[in-house]
Amino acid sequence: MKKRTLSLALACAMVVTSLAGCAGSTKGTTAGSSEGTKEETKQAETTESADGKTVLKWSVWDVSSTTYYQPLIDAFEKEHPDVKIEMVDLGSTDYQTVLATELTGSGSDFDVVTVKDVPGYMTLVNKGVLEPLDSYIQSSNVDLTQYKGLTDQIKVDDKLYEIPFRNDFWVLFYNKDLFDKAGVAYPTNDMTFEQYDALARSLAVDTPGQEVYGAHYHTWRSAVQLFGILDGKNTIIDGKYEFLKPYYEMVLKEQEDGICQDYATLKTSGLHYSGAFAQGNVAMMNMGTWFISTLMEKIRTGEYTDCTNWGIAKYPHAEGVEPGSTLATITSLAIPSNAPHKDLAWEFINFASGKEGAEILAATGTIPAVMNNTVADLVSGADGFPKDDTTSTDALNTSKLYLEMPVNEKSSEIETVLNEAHDAIMTGSMSVDDGIAQMNEKVGAILGQ
Repeated sequence: MKKRTLSLALACAMVVTSLAGCAGSTKGTTAGSSEGTKEETKQAETTESADGKTVLKWSVWDVSSTTYYQPLIDAFEKEHPDVKIEMVDLGSTDYQTVLATELTGSGSDFDVVTVKDVPGYMTLVNKGVLEPLDSYIQSSNVDLTQYKGLTDQIKVDDKLYEIPFRNDFWVLFYNKDLFDKAGVAYPTNDMTFEQYDALARSLAVDTPGQEVYGAHYHTWRSAVQLFGILDGKNTIIDGKYEFLKPYYEMVLKEQEDGICQDYATLKTSGLHYSGAFAQGNVAMMNMGTWFISTLMEKIRTGEYTDCTNWGIAKYPHAEGVEPGSTLATITSLAIPSNAPHKDLAWEFINFASGKEGAEILAATGTIPAVMNNTVADLVSGADGFPKDDTTSTDALNTSKLYLEMPVNEKSSEIETVLNEAHDAIMTGSMSVDDGIAQMNEKVGAILGQ
Protein backbone atom coordinates (compact mmCIF):
# COMPACT_ATOMS: atom_id res chain seq x y z
CA MET A 1 0.00 0.00 0.00
CA LYS A 2 0.98 3.51 -0.36
CA LYS A 3 3.24 4.55 2.41
CA ARG A 4 2.07 7.16 4.78
CA THR A 5 4.02 10.19 5.89
CA LEU A 6 1.38 11.97 7.84
CA SER A 7 2.50 12.83 11.38
CA LEU A 8 0.00 12.45 14.19
CA ALA A 9 0.23 16.13 15.03
CA LEU A 10 -2.38 16.94 17.65
CA ALA A 11 -1.23 20.46 18.40
CA CYS A 12 -1.32 23.49 16.14
CA ALA A 13 1.32 23.36 13.43
CA MET A 14 4.53 25.01 14.43
CA VAL A 15 5.74 27.55 11.93
CA VAL A 16 9.42 27.19 11.26
CA THR A 17 11.35 29.71 9.20
CA SER A 18 12.59 28.13 6.01
CA LEU A 19 16.31 28.26 5.55
CA ALA A 20 17.72 29.94 2.50
CA GLY A 21 19.96 28.10 0.09
CA CYS A 22 19.90 24.73 -1.59
CA ALA A 23 20.81 21.42 -0.10
CA GLY A 24 23.66 19.42 -1.51
CA SER A 25 25.93 22.21 -2.82
CA THR A 26 28.53 20.81 -5.15
CA LYS A 27 32.22 21.08 -4.43
CA GLY A 28 32.99 22.30 -7.90
CA THR A 29 32.46 21.44 -11.53
CA THR A 30 36.07 20.46 -12.22
CA ALA A 31 38.72 19.33 -9.80
CA GLY A 32 41.17 22.08 -8.94
CA SER A 33 39.25 24.81 -10.76
CA SER A 34 38.90 28.24 -9.21
CA GLU A 35 35.13 27.78 -9.20
CA GLY A 36 35.58 24.52 -7.31
CA THR A 37 37.82 26.21 -4.75
CA LYS A 38 35.18 28.85 -4.13
CA GLU A 39 32.52 26.21 -3.65
CA GLU A 40 34.69 24.25 -1.22
CA THR A 41 35.26 27.40 0.82
CA LYS A 42 31.54 28.19 0.79
CA GLN A 43 30.68 24.65 1.90
CA ALA A 44 33.19 24.77 4.74
CA GLU A 45 31.64 28.02 5.94
CA THR A 46 28.08 26.73 5.81
CA THR A 47 28.74 23.33 7.35
CA GLU A 48 31.45 24.19 9.86
CA SER A 49 30.37 27.43 11.45
CA ALA A 50 27.35 29.53 12.29
CA ASP A 51 27.99 31.93 15.11
CA GLY A 52 30.91 29.70 16.01
CA LYS A 53 28.78 26.54 16.15
CA THR A 54 29.06 23.31 14.21
CA VAL A 55 26.17 23.01 11.78
CA LEU A 56 24.38 19.73 11.13
CA LYS A 57 22.22 19.74 8.01
CA TRP A 58 19.11 17.58 8.19
CA SER A 59 16.96 16.72 5.15
CA VAL A 60 13.22 16.76 5.93
CA TRP A 61 9.85 17.50 4.33
CA ASP A 62 6.84 19.64 5.32
CA VAL A 63 8.68 21.74 7.89
CA SER A 64 5.85 24.22 8.39
CA SER A 65 3.23 21.57 9.14
CA THR A 66 5.24 19.10 11.22
CA THR A 67 5.21 19.79 14.94
CA TYR A 68 7.95 17.49 16.18
CA TYR A 69 10.96 18.75 14.21
CA GLN A 70 11.65 21.87 16.26
CA PRO A 71 11.13 20.29 19.71
CA LEU A 72 13.67 17.59 18.77
CA ILE A 73 16.13 20.23 17.60
CA ASP A 74 15.63 22.45 20.65
CA ALA A 75 16.23 19.56 23.04
CA PHE A 76 19.34 18.36 21.22
CA GLU A 77 20.83 21.85 20.91
CA LYS A 78 20.22 22.40 24.63
CA GLU A 79 22.36 19.34 25.37
CA HIS A 80 24.88 20.37 22.68
CA PRO A 81 25.25 24.17 22.92
CA ASP A 82 28.02 24.19 20.31
CA VAL A 83 25.77 22.62 17.67
CA LYS A 84 23.19 24.17 15.36
CA ILE A 85 20.84 21.96 13.33
CA GLU A 86 19.57 23.34 10.04
CA MET A 87 16.62 21.70 8.34
CA VAL A 88 16.50 21.56 4.54
CA ASP A 89 12.94 21.00 3.29
CA LEU A 90 12.94 18.90 0.12
CA GLY A 91 9.14 18.81 -0.12
CA SER A 92 6.93 15.79 0.44
CA THR A 93 5.68 14.89 -3.04
CA ASP A 94 8.94 13.65 -4.56
CA TYR A 95 11.03 13.62 -1.42
CA GLN A 96 12.81 10.30 -1.92
CA THR A 97 13.54 11.05 -5.58
CA VAL A 98 14.98 14.47 -4.76
CA LEU A 99 17.01 13.04 -1.87
CA ALA A 100 18.46 10.30 -4.04
CA THR A 101 19.41 12.90 -6.64
CA GLU A 102 21.06 15.08 -4.00
CA LEU A 103 23.06 12.22 -2.50
CA THR A 104 24.18 10.74 -5.80
CA GLY A 105 25.22 14.08 -7.31
CA SER A 106 28.71 15.53 -7.32
CA GLY A 107 28.48 16.36 -3.65
CA SER A 108 26.14 16.84 -0.72
CA ASP A 109 26.63 18.33 2.72
CA PHE A 110 23.76 16.61 4.51
CA ASP A 111 24.76 15.14 7.85
CA VAL A 112 21.42 13.49 8.64
CA VAL A 113 18.75 12.41 6.18
CA THR A 114 15.19 11.33 6.85
CA VAL A 115 14.20 8.15 4.97
CA LYS A 116 10.52 8.09 4.09
CA ASP A 117 9.83 4.47 3.16
CA VAL A 118 11.35 1.04 2.52
CA PRO A 119 11.58 1.31 -1.30
CA GLY A 120 13.34 4.68 -0.90
CA TYR A 121 15.67 3.13 1.66
CA MET A 122 16.59 0.31 -0.70
CA THR A 123 17.28 2.78 -3.50
CA LEU A 124 19.75 4.70 -1.33
CA VAL A 125 21.44 1.54 -0.05
CA ASN A 126 21.78 0.13 -3.55
CA LYS A 127 23.34 3.39 -4.71
CA GLY A 128 25.90 3.14 -1.90
CA VAL A 129 25.18 6.57 -0.47
CA LEU A 130 24.35 5.62 3.14
CA GLU A 131 26.80 4.89 5.95
CA PRO A 132 26.47 1.54 7.77
CA LEU A 133 25.44 2.26 11.36
CA ASP A 134 26.45 -1.00 13.03
CA SER A 135 29.71 0.28 14.53
CA TYR A 136 27.90 3.33 15.96
CA ILE A 137 25.15 1.14 17.38
CA GLN A 138 27.70 -1.12 19.03
CA SER A 139 29.80 1.69 20.48
CA SER A 140 26.70 3.40 21.91
CA ASN A 141 25.31 0.12 23.29
CA VAL A 142 21.94 0.73 21.60
CA ASP A 143 19.32 -1.82 22.63
CA LEU A 144 17.73 -2.76 19.32
CA THR A 145 15.04 -4.82 21.06
CA GLN A 146 13.23 -1.55 21.84
CA TYR A 147 12.24 -1.47 18.15
CA LYS A 148 10.36 -4.76 18.55
CA GLY A 149 11.83 -6.54 15.56
CA LEU A 150 11.75 -3.66 13.06
CA THR A 151 15.52 -3.27 12.82
CA ASP A 152 15.92 -6.97 11.97
CA GLN A 153 13.62 -6.43 8.99
CA ILE A 154 15.56 -3.49 7.51
CA LYS A 155 19.02 -5.06 7.52
CA VAL A 156 20.67 -5.32 4.12
CA ASP A 157 23.40 -7.96 3.91
CA ASP A 158 23.23 -8.07 7.71
CA LYS A 159 23.95 -4.34 8.00
CA LEU A 160 21.77 -1.48 9.24
CA TYR A 161 21.82 1.76 7.29
CA GLU A 162 18.93 3.50 9.07
CA ILE A 163 17.29 3.66 12.49
CA PRO A 164 13.50 4.12 12.86
CA PHE A 165 12.35 7.16 14.82
CA ARG A 166 8.68 7.23 13.81
CA ASN A 167 6.33 4.30 13.51
CA ASP A 168 2.71 4.13 12.44
CA PHE A 169 1.04 0.80 13.02
CA TRP A 170 -2.35 -0.77 12.39
CA VAL A 171 -5.05 -0.91 15.05
CA LEU A 172 -8.79 -1.55 15.17
CA PHE A 173 -10.91 1.63 15.29
CA TYR A 174 -14.44 1.24 16.60
CA ASN A 175 -17.59 3.30 17.12
CA LYS A 176 -18.69 2.95 20.73
CA ASP A 177 -22.19 4.28 20.05
CA LEU A 178 -22.94 1.38 17.71
CA PHE A 179 -21.77 -1.13 20.31
CA ASP A 180 -23.86 0.57 22.99
CA LYS A 181 -26.95 0.60 20.76
CA ALA A 182 -26.54 -3.11 20.03
CA GLY A 183 -25.82 -3.93 23.66
CA VAL A 184 -22.55 -5.57 22.66
CA ALA A 185 -19.31 -5.34 24.66
CA TYR A 186 -16.49 -3.31 23.12
CA PRO A 187 -13.55 -5.00 21.37
CA THR A 188 -10.73 -6.16 23.63
CA ASN A 189 -6.97 -6.06 23.11
CA ASP A 190 -6.83 -9.83 22.82
CA MET A 191 -9.16 -11.11 20.09
CA THR A 192 -8.58 -13.98 17.70
CA PHE A 193 -9.82 -13.59 14.14
CA GLU A 194 -12.65 -15.99 14.93
CA GLN A 195 -13.75 -13.77 17.83
CA TYR A 196 -13.37 -10.65 15.70
CA ASP A 197 -15.50 -12.13 12.91
CA ALA A 198 -18.21 -13.14 15.40
CA LEU A 199 -18.16 -9.66 16.92
CA ALA A 200 -18.55 -8.02 13.50
CA ARG A 201 -21.50 -10.27 12.73
CA SER A 202 -23.20 -9.43 16.03
CA LEU A 203 -23.24 -5.73 15.14
CA ALA A 204 -24.41 -5.80 11.53
CA VAL A 205 -27.88 -4.46 10.71
CA ASP A 206 -29.30 -4.90 7.20
CA THR A 207 -32.42 -2.73 7.55
CA PRO A 208 -32.62 -0.59 4.35
CA GLY A 209 -31.62 2.97 5.08
CA GLN A 210 -30.37 2.00 8.54
CA GLU A 211 -27.54 -0.35 7.62
CA VAL A 212 -24.78 -0.93 10.12
CA TYR A 213 -21.62 -2.68 8.98
CA GLY A 214 -19.83 -4.74 11.59
CA ALA A 215 -16.48 -4.28 9.83
CA HIS A 216 -14.97 -2.19 7.07
CA TYR A 217 -12.05 -3.03 4.80
CA HIS A 218 -10.52 -0.29 2.70
CA THR A 219 -9.59 -1.24 -0.87
CA TRP A 220 -5.87 -1.51 -0.17
CA ARG A 221 -4.59 -5.07 -0.35
CA SER A 222 -2.99 -4.43 3.04
CA ALA A 223 -6.41 -4.38 4.72
CA VAL A 224 -6.83 -8.11 4.00
CA GLN A 225 -3.54 -9.69 2.95
CA LEU A 226 -1.48 -8.50 5.88
CA PHE A 227 -3.66 -10.30 8.41
CA GLY A 228 -1.73 -13.34 7.24
CA ILE A 229 1.77 -12.25 8.28
CA LEU A 230 1.04 -11.59 11.96
CA ASP A 231 2.18 -15.05 13.03
CA GLY A 232 5.72 -14.30 11.87
CA LYS A 233 5.83 -17.43 9.72
CA ASN A 234 5.36 -15.74 6.36
CA THR A 235 6.10 -12.45 4.63
CA ILE A 236 4.41 -10.79 1.70
CA ILE A 237 7.50 -11.29 -0.48
CA ASP A 238 8.08 -15.04 -0.03
CA GLY A 239 6.52 -16.03 -3.35
CA LYS A 240 4.12 -18.54 -1.75
CA TYR A 241 0.72 -17.21 -0.72
CA GLU A 242 -1.43 -20.14 0.44
CA PHE A 243 -1.35 -18.61 3.93
CA LEU A 244 -3.66 -15.82 2.71
CA LYS A 245 -6.57 -18.15 1.95
CA PRO A 246 -8.39 -18.17 5.35
CA TYR A 247 -8.30 -14.37 5.56
CA TYR A 248 -9.68 -13.88 2.06
CA GLU A 249 -12.37 -16.45 2.81
CA MET A 250 -13.33 -14.66 6.04
CA VAL A 251 -13.63 -11.23 4.42
CA LEU A 252 -15.39 -12.50 1.28
CA LYS A 253 -17.94 -14.34 3.43
CA GLU A 254 -18.51 -11.16 5.46
CA GLN A 255 -18.96 -9.28 2.20
CA GLU A 256 -21.44 -11.89 0.90
CA ASP A 257 -23.44 -11.69 4.14
CA GLY A 258 -23.53 -7.89 4.20
CA ILE A 259 -21.30 -7.65 7.28
CA CYS A 260 -18.97 -5.29 5.40
CA GLN A 261 -19.42 -3.07 2.38
CA ASP A 262 -18.92 -4.51 -1.07
CA TYR A 263 -15.37 -4.07 -2.39
CA ALA A 264 -16.42 -3.37 -5.98
CA THR A 265 -18.82 -0.66 -4.80
CA LEU A 266 -16.13 0.92 -2.65
CA LYS A 267 -13.66 0.81 -5.53
CA THR A 268 -16.13 2.33 -7.98
CA SER A 269 -17.30 5.06 -5.60
CA GLY A 270 -13.80 5.88 -4.39
CA LEU A 271 -15.08 6.13 -0.81
CA HIS A 272 -12.18 7.00 1.46
CA TYR A 273 -11.83 5.00 4.66
CA SER A 274 -12.18 8.20 6.71
CA GLY A 275 -15.45 9.00 4.96
CA ALA A 276 -16.73 5.49 5.61
CA PHE A 277 -16.03 5.69 9.34
CA ALA A 278 -17.36 9.26 9.53
CA GLN A 279 -20.78 8.13 8.29
CA GLY A 280 -21.36 6.57 11.69
CA ASN A 281 -22.51 3.17 10.43
CA VAL A 282 -19.20 1.29 10.61
CA ALA A 283 -18.71 -0.52 13.91
CA MET A 284 -15.07 -1.60 13.41
CA MET A 285 -12.38 -0.65 10.91
CA ASN A 286 -8.78 -1.84 10.68
CA MET A 287 -6.54 1.11 9.84
CA GLY A 288 -3.20 2.71 10.71
CA THR A 289 -2.56 5.03 13.64
CA TRP A 290 -2.12 7.87 11.14
CA PHE A 291 -5.95 8.08 11.15
CA ILE A 292 -5.99 9.11 14.83
CA SER A 293 -4.93 12.68 14.17
CA THR A 294 -7.39 13.09 11.30
CA LEU A 295 -10.22 11.68 13.37
CA MET A 296 -9.55 13.94 16.33
CA GLU A 297 -9.13 17.03 14.20
CA LYS A 298 -12.34 16.43 12.21
CA ILE A 299 -14.28 15.83 15.42
CA ARG A 300 -12.76 18.90 17.04
CA THR A 301 -13.76 21.12 14.12
CA GLY A 302 -17.27 19.68 13.98
CA GLU A 303 -16.89 18.09 10.56
CA TYR A 304 -17.41 14.59 11.96
CA THR A 305 -20.53 14.30 14.11
CA ASP A 306 -21.52 10.63 13.82
CA CYS A 307 -18.35 8.97 15.15
CA THR A 308 -17.39 11.20 18.06
CA ASN A 309 -17.53 8.38 20.60
CA TRP A 310 -14.70 6.19 19.37
CA GLY A 311 -11.88 4.00 20.60
CA ILE A 312 -9.07 1.77 19.37
CA ALA A 313 -8.07 -1.79 20.17
CA LYS A 314 -5.14 -3.98 19.23
CA TYR A 315 -5.30 -5.85 15.95
CA PRO A 316 -7.01 -9.25 15.99
CA HIS A 317 -4.58 -12.15 15.73
CA ALA A 318 -4.40 -15.79 14.76
CA GLU A 319 -4.76 -18.44 17.43
CA GLY A 320 -1.54 -18.69 19.45
CA VAL A 321 -0.13 -15.37 18.24
CA GLU A 322 0.85 -12.79 20.85
CA PRO A 323 -1.69 -9.94 21.21
CA GLY A 324 -0.27 -6.65 19.99
CA SER A 325 1.35 -8.19 16.92
CA THR A 326 0.67 -5.78 14.08
CA LEU A 327 1.82 -4.10 10.88
CA ALA A 328 4.15 -1.13 10.74
CA THR A 329 5.22 1.69 8.45
CA ILE A 330 8.39 3.45 9.60
CA THR A 331 10.19 6.74 9.09
CA SER A 332 13.91 6.53 9.74
CA LEU A 333 17.11 8.54 10.04
CA ALA A 334 20.38 7.79 8.26
CA ILE A 335 23.86 9.22 7.70
CA PRO A 336 25.05 9.86 4.12
CA SER A 337 28.39 8.34 3.18
CA ASN A 338 29.73 11.83 2.46
CA ALA A 339 28.39 13.48 5.61
CA PRO A 340 30.81 16.12 6.97
CA HIS A 341 30.14 15.33 10.65
CA LYS A 342 29.31 11.64 10.94
CA ASP A 343 30.01 11.19 14.65
CA LEU A 344 27.90 14.19 15.62
CA ALA A 345 25.20 13.11 13.17
CA TRP A 346 25.06 9.76 14.94
CA GLU A 347 24.65 11.50 18.29
CA PHE A 348 21.58 13.27 16.93
CA ILE A 349 20.16 10.10 15.39
CA ASN A 350 20.71 8.13 18.59
CA PHE A 351 18.98 10.90 20.55
CA ALA A 352 16.02 11.33 18.17
CA SER A 353 15.38 7.60 17.72
CA GLY A 354 15.83 6.67 21.39
CA LYS A 355 13.66 7.01 24.47
CA GLU A 356 14.28 10.73 24.95
CA GLY A 357 13.35 11.52 21.37
CA ALA A 358 10.35 9.20 21.62
CA GLU A 359 8.93 11.19 24.53
CA ILE A 360 9.37 14.45 22.61
CA LEU A 361 7.53 13.03 19.60
CA ALA A 362 4.79 11.57 21.77
CA ALA A 363 4.21 14.92 23.48
CA THR A 364 3.22 16.31 20.05
CA GLY A 365 0.89 13.34 19.48
CA THR A 366 3.23 11.57 17.07
CA ILE A 367 3.77 7.81 17.35
CA PRO A 368 7.52 7.18 17.81
CA ALA A 369 9.39 4.01 16.93
CA VAL A 370 10.10 3.39 20.62
CA MET A 371 6.83 2.82 22.44
CA ASN A 372 6.65 2.15 26.19
CA ASN A 373 4.15 2.98 28.92
CA THR A 374 5.51 6.50 29.42
CA VAL A 375 5.37 7.27 25.72
CA ALA A 376 1.90 5.73 25.35
CA ASP A 377 0.64 7.89 28.22
CA LEU A 378 1.95 11.00 26.49
CA VAL A 379 0.13 10.13 23.26
CA SER A 380 -3.09 9.16 25.02
CA GLY A 381 -2.98 12.37 27.05
CA ALA A 382 -3.26 14.52 23.93
CA ASP A 383 -6.42 16.56 23.45
CA GLY A 384 -9.06 14.50 21.65
CA PHE A 385 -7.75 11.03 22.45
CA PRO A 386 -10.39 8.82 24.13
CA LYS A 387 -10.30 9.62 27.83
CA ASP A 388 -10.61 7.16 30.70
CA ASP A 389 -10.23 4.38 28.18
CA THR A 390 -7.59 1.87 29.19
CA THR A 391 -8.25 -0.31 26.14
CA SER A 392 -7.40 2.53 23.76
CA THR A 393 -4.32 3.50 25.78
CA ASP A 394 -3.10 -0.10 26.00
CA ALA A 395 -3.64 -0.51 22.26
CA LEU A 396 -0.69 1.84 21.75
CA ASN A 397 1.65 -0.76 23.25
CA THR A 398 2.61 -3.29 20.61
CA SER A 399 4.39 -6.62 21.03
CA LYS A 400 5.70 -7.49 17.57
CA LEU A 401 5.85 -5.27 14.50
CA TYR A 402 6.01 -6.52 10.91
CA LEU A 403 6.77 -4.22 7.99
CA GLU A 404 3.97 -4.01 5.44
CA MET A 405 6.54 -4.41 2.67
CA PRO A 406 9.86 -5.88 3.84
CA VAL A 407 13.22 -4.95 2.38
CA ASN A 408 13.61 -6.44 -1.09
CA GLU A 409 15.04 -5.01 -4.29
CA LYS A 410 12.04 -6.39 -6.20
CA SER A 411 9.42 -4.92 -3.84
CA SER A 412 7.79 -2.62 -6.39
CA GLU A 413 7.32 -5.45 -8.91
CA ILE A 414 5.91 -7.74 -6.23
CA GLU A 415 3.55 -5.00 -5.09
CA THR A 416 2.06 -4.73 -8.60
CA VAL A 417 1.32 -8.45 -8.78
CA LEU A 418 -0.23 -8.57 -5.30
CA ASN A 419 -2.45 -5.57 -6.02
CA GLU A 420 -3.74 -7.09 -9.26
CA ALA A 421 -4.57 -10.41 -7.62
CA HIS A 422 -6.22 -8.73 -4.64
CA ASP A 423 -8.48 -6.71 -6.92
CA ALA A 424 -9.43 -9.80 -8.90
CA ILE A 425 -10.23 -11.86 -5.81
CA MET A 426 -12.21 -9.15 -4.05
CA THR A 427 -14.32 -8.31 -7.12
CA GLY A 428 -15.09 -11.98 -7.70
CA SER A 429 -13.48 -12.10 -11.13
CA MET A 430 -11.08 -14.72 -9.80
CA SER A 431 -11.47 -17.35 -7.10
CA VAL A 432 -9.29 -17.28 -4.01
CA ASP A 433 -7.43 -20.38 -5.18
CA ASP A 434 -6.86 -18.99 -8.67
CA GLY A 435 -5.76 -15.64 -7.26
CA ILE A 436 -3.24 -17.31 -4.99
CA ALA A 437 -1.99 -19.45 -7.88
CA GLN A 438 -1.47 -16.29 -9.94
CA MET A 439 0.47 -14.63 -7.10
CA ASN A 440 2.61 -17.73 -6.65
CA GLU A 441 3.41 -17.92 -10.36
CA LYS A 442 4.08 -14.25 -11.05
CA VAL A 443 5.96 -13.39 -7.85
CA GLY A 444 7.89 -16.64 -8.13
CA ALA A 445 9.02 -15.57 -11.59
CA ILE A 446 10.08 -12.17 -10.25
CA LEU A 447 12.10 -13.86 -7.51
CA GLY A 448 13.55 -16.42 -9.92
CA GLN A 449 12.02 -19.35 -8.07
